[in-house]
Amino acid sequence: MNYLFILNDPPYGTERSYNGMRLACGIPVGACGSCLDARGITDTELMEGGHRSSMEELTAWTREAEKVLVF
Repeated sequence: MNYLFILNDPPYGTERSYNGMRLACGIPVGACGSCLDARGITDTELMEGGHRSSMEELTAWTREAEKVLVF
C-alpha cells in the first residue's frame, strides 16, 4: 500500500514534524519550498534524505497514494 503522510505544523515550538520525519527512514521526504523560503532555510540545512519540494510534487504524490494521512 502506498501512503502519503502530510505533516502540517509550525516550524518552531513542537517536535511533531521532526518525529514524523524520523519515522520516514529510506523514503522521499519533501519540504515545502515556500515555507523554507519564508524562513530563510536553504536546501543544505535540510536533514539527510529531505529535499525542497513543490505543489506539483505534492499533487503527484497525492495522486499516486492509496491513503493520505494529514497530521
